Amino acid sequence: MKELIIAFGLLLFIEGILYALFPSKMKNMLKKVDMINESQLRVGGLIFAIIGFFIVWYMKK
Repeated sequence: MKELIIAFGLLLFIEGILYALFPSKMKNMLKKVDMINESQLRVGGLIFAIIGFFIVWYMKK
């Protein structure tokens, strides 16, 4: 459970730094995300979830 909380904190830290350093670029990126099909977003999210799972699995092994 401790690792999950650390991972969540790291996610928030990285995302916060991106918004702090590049606010206009992040706004432009979010506008572009709105133009992507839901099915493409779903597939992309699934791919990243699988990659993330294997990274965690490999590191815990």
